[in-house]
Amino acid sequence: MSKDFSEEFDKFLERLQRKENFAFARFSDGELFVLKNQKVVLAENYFITGDRVGGGQYPAEEQKEFIPAHHSFYRDRLVDSLQFNMKGYYKGICTRSDVSAEDFQWQLELHGSSDLDHLTFSNVLINNNYSRFVEEIVPLLSDREIVYVVNEAADLAGLPFKVKKDFRVGSNCMVNNYNTVEKVKSYISDNNLKNHIILCSAASLSNFIVHQCYEMNQDNTYLDVGSTLNPYLSLEGWKYTRGYLTHYWMNSGSPYGTQVDVW
Repeated sequence: MSKDFSEEFDKFLERLQRKENFAFARFSDGELFVLKNQKVVLAENYFITGDRVGGGQYPAEEQKEFIPAHHSFYRDRLVDSLQFNMKGYYKGICTRSDVSAEDFQWQLELHGSSDLDHLTFSNVLINNNYSRFVEEIVPLLSDREIVYVVNEAADLAGLPFKVKKDFRVGSNCMVNNYNTVEKVKSYISDNNLKNHIILCSAASLSNFIVHQCYEMNQDNTYLDVGSTLNPYLSLEGWKYTRGYLTHYWMNSGSPYGTQVDVW
């Protein structure tokens, strides 16, 4: 099954325009390493991904660590979130623009279902689609009730929409803040939330929240927005690590800003 990068964006835009509830979880390259049970470290001035080691600049909100021998519980929960299937639950995976054909096929096999309609691009909201995200999706959030799972260092005052309730997480939140899953579930249940949008900018913790909350309650929209909103939040890490953001906000000329992903 082939998929068109722009048309996949339209699917989510139209659902938001119609105020139709759904869930979207992103499995980007970091999640792929975890799914493959490979070491991941983003430290202050270096990274490790599988067998690769290199230099880099990663502020606190970007830092994370997955050590297979110590963190198997979280890897298992990530597999659960990829293999979970329900109407309206969409999963964005790495495609041929990001990874090898072998890794793309490996994800499809781990997904384990013949239902490909609920699979999409991990990058569907970014790269060449990011300008549309800012200009077409972000304005739709202004008249919705928003719950936001976001880094503890984020300043929400710069957002172009109001946040009703925020849940804060720190570095390596997949491991250190796993209890946030239950906190969000309890908030939804205790307050009988309906037709809210739960935004998640919490690395792989977002996958757990989107999966487990949607499984519990399909009367809200759960949206893993990754780092898309970071320029509004007075965070600095994106300026060093997110080419699609620097292309749009800083005119950096990064090729990610015009990349059209291929299925």
